[in-house]
Amino acid sequence: MAGYYYGQLSKEKKAVYDMLAAGCDALAAVIRVPDLGTEVLSDIYLRMKLDLPLLFFVTGFHYRKMPGADHVEVLPDYLFDRGKVKMHRQAVTARLERLARPLKGKSDREKELAIHDFILENVTYDKLKKSYSHEIIGPLTQGVGVCEGIAKTVKALCDAVGLPCIVALSEAAPEIGVRYRHTWNVVTVEGQRYHVDATFDNSLQRGMKRYDYFNLDDRHIFRDHQRLVLPLPECSGDKGYFYRSLSFTKTEDVEKRVRQALRKKQEHFVFHWRGGGLNQEILRQLLEKCAGAAAERGKTVGCSLNRAQAVIQLDFSDAPAGEVLVEEPDEGQKL
Repeated sequence: MAGYYYGQLSKEKKAVYDMLAAGCDALAAVIRVPDLGTEVLSDIYLRMKLDLPLLFFVTGFHYRKMPGADHVEVLPDYLFDRGKVKMHRQAVTARLERLARPLKGKSDREKELAIHDFILENVTYDKLKKSYSHEIIGPLTQGVGVCEGIAKTVKALCDAVGLPCIVALSEAAPEIGVRYRHTWNVVTVEGQRYHVDATFDNSLQRGMKRYDYFNLDDRHIFRDHQRLVLPLPECSGDKGYFYRSLSFTKTEDVEKRVRQALRKKQEHFVFHWRGGGLNQEILRQLLEKCAGAAAERGKTVGCSLNRAQAVIQLDFSDAPAGEVLVEEPDEGQKL
């Protein structure tokens, strides 16, 4: 199935992409393609890998060229030998089919939510960054992954259930502490395109699932995501934002919903603040009201803050009353 990045190429470059994809799929040791230059070949390979997550066993390439030749010979780097590739392909295909089967007949939104939650429930971020964690084999068969492997897994699952999906790739920004490129997804749901970053949401979990990066538009995602390596179509929809019904502009409305949560004996409450900038004074007012409501029921409050997306998680406990502890993850923690 041709992917988004394939569609952005010229006819000449598409032909090279097709040759690379067919050769890698066949586990060819050598793939002969027209010589378009090293930079162009690398760009085509990158696009192929973002479009085709099922080529999880290909991790890079070398190439060679004879003097005066109008072609180059590409030598793919494979993660496994031929026998193991076949075994892992069968395991990955079976896993995707099992996960996709219950989603048949579901709405686009239900499919998207199930795929997002699969990552949150089943995948642990691999701080050791093993080679397979960059591919779908990590999240699908080992339960671990880094952002690249997670985003490719989301795409593979979306492909399996018929949801249009793109793997987004952004540049590193070492000057502000973002040391590596980052990947996430653009998913089309009910005719609207949204950004979905399951890796960031996975890292934010503290006792409950988080949806801070579920169905964001361009304006919101790029508050804390860097410039793109390859351009993406515009994402301007906002009707799919998960916290739309939990988005407040008044502190008294937050207090009212916190009281409801406490009455229902919920241990956590997450909400979005859209009432202007989430500065220290606003945060102090919010936490004072929430701590007061909790104290009436013998509870104390802890707070996890995602300042960039203005999302707050409150955690209620029976711990001795004291100063509200605010935990604010940095870019490194989210990545």
